[in-house]
Amino acid sequence: MAAFCRTAALLLQHTKTSSCALIAARTYSSGGQFQHIIVDRKGEKQNVGFIQLNRPKALNALCDELMTEMGQALDAFEEDKQIGAIVITGSEKAFAAGADIKEMQNRNFQECYAGNFLAHWNKVSLVRKPVIAAVNGFALGGGCELAMMCDIIYAGEKAQFAQPEILLGTIPGAGGTQRLTRAVGKSLAMELVLTGDRISAQEAKLAGLVSKVYPADQVVQEAIKCGEKIAGNSKLVCIMAKEAVNAAFELTLAEGNRMEKRLFHATFATDDRKEGMTAFVEKRKAAFTDK
Repeated sequence: MAAFCRTAALLLQHTKTSSCALIAARTYSSGGQFQHIIVDRKGEKQNVGFIQLNRPKALNALCDELMTEMGQALDAFEEDKQIGAIVITGSEKAFAAGADIKEMQNRNFQECYAGNFLAHWNKVSLVRKPVIAAVNGFALGGGCELAMMCDIIYAGEKAQFAQPEILLGTIPGAGGTQRLTRAVGKSLAMELVLTGDRISAQEAKLAGLVSKVYPADQVVQEAIKCGEKIAGNSKLVCIMAKEAVNAAFELTLAEGNRMEKRLFHATFATDDRKEGMTAFVEKRKAAFTDK
């Protein structure tokens, strides 16, 4: 009887998990169910997850509910074996003009500290699949931080980046002081954080914050193309590669090299590594199976 109960409980748990996955899949495939974001699949093989911030009247200001919805969409894409990369974008006018100031204006220290305010915003940086930010217009404050949580940033020619929290009597709270410094160096990061000044897409590229700059009407499509290229590789090995690169920001060179070597050796346990090298020797395109 006890064994039967355990089996029944496991079946129920599996059913609930499957139902949640099905609901999530339906949600983003239909593009509905969300109030503040639009979620879809992109690419010729529909293997690029797509999230568009959708608060046009607020210039895509990042409210708590929007970031919760984004976390749900990212979870669904993480579970979807067909998705190999994810693109996050806003509108041509604003990627995201910052956090929603009206939402946080009356918060006090006790609320922020006890509730660990903004902690769940870090979800974007914890996604294992590669994430590309396609930035047009304003990427200010939380918007700049959101872009920096992504693995690659493509920017439109008129994009602007800034951490203007100092002008509001506060400081960045979602990684702005940390990721910006790692991306552009201490001097420029300190200048931007202490003055609240903006930099252009071209300046951001020269500083190492942005990978490529495109005309505003092309940046999203170029980001999707990049996502398609990534998704065409072994999804399993892409996760390993992303983990190795991210480790460079947290480990010493010796520790990072050791980790890289372990992950490199681990690829030799995969079918995709064997297929990739065999295809190279046979002068044909590799047919990866993500195993």
